[in-house]
Amino acid sequence: MSAAPALRHRLPDRLDAYNLRGLLGPLVMCLAVLLVALLLARLLRLFDLAAATGASTWLVLQMIASRVPQSLGLAVPAAFFAAIFMSVARSGDDNELDAMLATGRSITRMAVPYFLVAMALAGFNYYLYGFLQPLTRYGYNALVHEARQTGWDARMEPHRFVTVRHGYTLGADAVGPDGRQLGGVFVQRRDARSEEVITAERGRLVPTPDGASLQLELQNGLIVSQNADGTVRTVRFADGRINEDFTAVPPPYRARGDDVRELTLPELRQAPMAGDESGITATERTGQWHGRLAWVVLPLLLPLLALPLGMAAKRGRRVPGTVFAALALLTLYESLLFGQGMAESGRASPLVAVWLPVVAFGLLGAWLFRSSLQWPGDNPVMRAVSAIESMFEGVKRHRKAANP
Repeated sequence: MSAAPALRHRLPDRLDAYNLRGLLGPLVMCLAVLLVALLLARLLRLFDLAAATGASTWLVLQMIASRVPQSLGLAVPAAFFAAIFMSVARSGDDNELDAMLATGRSITRMAVPYFLVAMALAGFNYYLYGFLQPLTRYGYNALVHEARQTGWDARMEPHRFVTVRHGYTLGADAVGPDGRQLGGVFVQRRDARSEEVITAERGRLVPTPDGASLQLELQNGLIVSQNADGTVRTVRFADGRINEDFTAVPPPYRARGDDVRELTLPELRQAPMAGDESGITATERTGQWHGRLAWVVLPLLLPLLALPLGMAAKRGRRVPGTVFAALALLTLYESLLFGQGMAESGRASPLVAVWLPVVAFGLLGAWLFRSSLQWPGDNPVMRAVSAIESMFEGVKRHRKAANP
């Protein structure tokens, strides 16, 4: 048996490792550039939010980190496509592609390592879209809620009860302009063993000497307490202070699951639990489920289009392939987002709205890939570009002949 057949059938071999090394550099570079570009716009909005609310830099960094999985969902397919295109085009420029073909290595065999990477990325996308993105989306919203509550000064409002620390509930019939002077004060404290209610004619929230918390001063009040044995004790007082922290606790953020995008893939397939008040319909669950699966399988289709375009991208001929690839990916992205929205709203079946763009993209890639098997570097896209260039050249020659 000759060396060429052995090289052609062995999997993996040195050429596979070489192609993977050539893919790794562009993949990391493209992924880093796209991530930075996608996060920059979000970063500016987050710093505006921090400046308006007084949130800490650490909280802003946490919000940025929670946005990385959302950006990865868009960056990974685009970076993978660009990396294949760049690595294959470089191999063509260095005549490495011709040398591989001369050894009897077919285009299909050359594509194997790229499809193996595509399978690995599809598995990563399943975890990313199925679990990581829903959880980090909720975490991001919770952090934004925390940032917006950072600057809250906890001022009282009349006829409204607020929960404070250590089990206290505070309310007042009248509140002064500063939110600290209170009239008709009501205080309740309840635990597992006892309950205590305090009413007072007047009250005032005063800061502690270190300014870290608020304490409550009361005048002309009554204390009614019930002990664990059922006895009731009543005490009247003229002046008093409750040495507890009466800084109002910001309202807690809602539980996860009120937004369909916060549900994991297994949760999307589960029937809503009894008493579920999220308002998420079965149509929204189905549309979201199909949409995420479409993003999961997307990397498997990218080598079909990137390989023939990369092989045809000779020196000086990269622009047509790059433009066509960018338009194809952008069209697919927008079609998936639009189709997912249509499926979630119930205006179209997810099999049509979500999967039709994926199938069309796959057929386009398979057509270009198959056309490159016989004549590597030649495909209908480049032939169409050559025809358009020839047409413009003919027009120029006609004009020169008409205007000597």
